[in-house]
Amino acid sequence: MTGSEVPHAFRLAYVPGVTPTKWIRIWNERLPDVPLTLVPVSPAEAFGVLREGAADAGFVRMPVDRDDLSAIPLYTETTVVVIPKDHLVAAVEEVATADLAEEIVLHPLDDTLPWEQLPGRPAIERPATTADAIELVAAGVGVLVVPQSLARLHHRKDLTYRPVTDAPESRVALSWPQEETTDLVEQFIGIVRGRTVNSTRGRPAAAPQPKATAKAKAKAKRPEAGGGTPRKPAPGGRTPKGGKSGKGGTGGKPRRRS
Repeated sequence: MTGSEVPHAFRLAYVPGVTPTKWIRIWNERLPDVPLTLVPVSPAEAFGVLREGAADAGFVRMPVDRDDLSAIPLYTETTVVVIPKDHLVAAVEEVATADLAEEIVLHPLDDTLPWEQLPGRPAIERPATTADAIELVAAGVGVLVVPQSLARLHHRKDLTYRPVTDAPESRVALSWPQEETTDLVEQFIGIVRGRTVNSTRGRPAAAPQPKATAKAKAKAKRPEAGGGTPRKPAPGGRTPKGGKSGKGGTGGKPRRRS
């Protein structure tokens, strides 16, 4: 295979917590000749990667700057508080932010939750990353409020989490540069949106076939010559001239002249 025949790879960025496995599997089934390359990015650098062309599309956390990026919101995550397993909050099924008023709530620099006001008491310093904050929770320094997918991503045996009913929620979207909506991007959008392989999206519609009119159908049923019902041949392969058979007709044996 020459260099010009090698298919272009599709580069897909994704932020921590997003699991694109299902969509990658469908892509590999539908476009086996186009390799899909994963590009892990932090929430802070995700949009820069798309703008710089280092990825064709990406799973990001909203909000998305719609001035130069397109986005399709996909789903909203449950927000949870990560706590030690022996914490008092672990004894209940869910909590409200007011229940965390006496807790030191860690606020990592890569947090993407749209807080108006962080619950609880602030820590002396903000952890650099969510992973760092998880380590501090395990050390008993404080608790951490994050999207559920991040709590699962950083799972530890000594930690657990509970839903926070009134905390802001994180929304995940598929985003790509507006001016770079390529055929491969359209293919991936179709996969994410659940379009079937036979979807006509982006394909030229087949020209409609003209329907035969009643007049044309009637004409097609007519015999090609004579305008009437074709006569049946007489015995012996001859067709009667007068169209009648039997007595008085011209069929049968010729009369002998006297």
